[in-house]
Amino acid sequence: MRQTILITGCSSGIGYNCALKFQQKNWHVIASCRNAKDSAFLKSQYGLDTVRIDYEKPNTIKTGFNKALKLSGGRLDVLFNNGAYAIPAAVEDLPTNALRSIFEANLFGWHTLTRLALPIMFAQKSGRIIQNSSVLGFAAMQFRGAYVATKFALEGLTDTMRLELRGTGIDVILIEPGPIRTKIRENALIQFEKWIGWEEARQKSTYEHKLIPRLSITNPDKDLFELSASSVSEAVWRASTAKKPRARYRVTWATTLMMLTKRLFPTWLIDNISRHY
Repeated sequence: MRQTILITGCSSGIGYNCALKFQQKNWHVIASCRNAKDSAFLKSQYGLDTVRIDYEKPNTIKTGFNKALKLSGGRLDVLFNNGAYAIPAAVEDLPTNALRSIFEANLFGWHTLTRLALPIMFAQKSGRIIQNSSVLGFAAMQFRGAYVATKFALEGLTDTMRLELRGTGIDVILIEPGPIRTKIRENALIQFEKWIGWEEARQKSTYEHKLIPRLSITNPDKDLFELSASSVSEAVWRASTAKKPRARYRVTWATTLMMLTKRLFPTWLIDNISRHY
């Protein structure tokens, strides 16, 4: 029997790459996207089974999950929560409704989908919940407060769930990527323009001369530690197939380096390092 994985955020980047990798490995892949046209593309181009799940719209989570179960014959071996976005801005300039929106997309929707998947896995006495976190899930960086807040919350919720599900046959795993070449900047610019009134901000100059130009570069130069989406897909593959998966899979040297820095150095030094990014 082929194993089944439900992957969210498959329109591009990590989710897209992961869906194709697992399909090549002969898994039954159910790829979800926020937009119906992206689902249709994956179906027509690659023959993938697709569903529509928009984390910010709870009705699509339930209907998408129910459709996924019909496609899989009621079985689900792995859920990979992946779809997310960023709202780049100083915390002082973030409208509270912007925070509500990003928490819905990056955390609450994940929780809703996970709670739907768990009864299926309890009945199977097996399954894996894999959460795509970030180096920003344990290390803060300026002008990334909204995203950082959701990922810190995700790490805490996931660690707690791992403790609570011990002995059930269900593994709960975090993926912690560093810089990965995806459309996150392009999507972040959309959110920035939607929510942030930067022209009246105290740090207007920083927005105008640093943040906006950085977000607006169509093909930015590769960051020092940046890797492709396939590096994350490989970590998800290992997390899905290892006999005894690790609690965390760190991707890129940036993540490992920051983890070691957090353990070894005082907060004032870490703050000074983070101000340069």
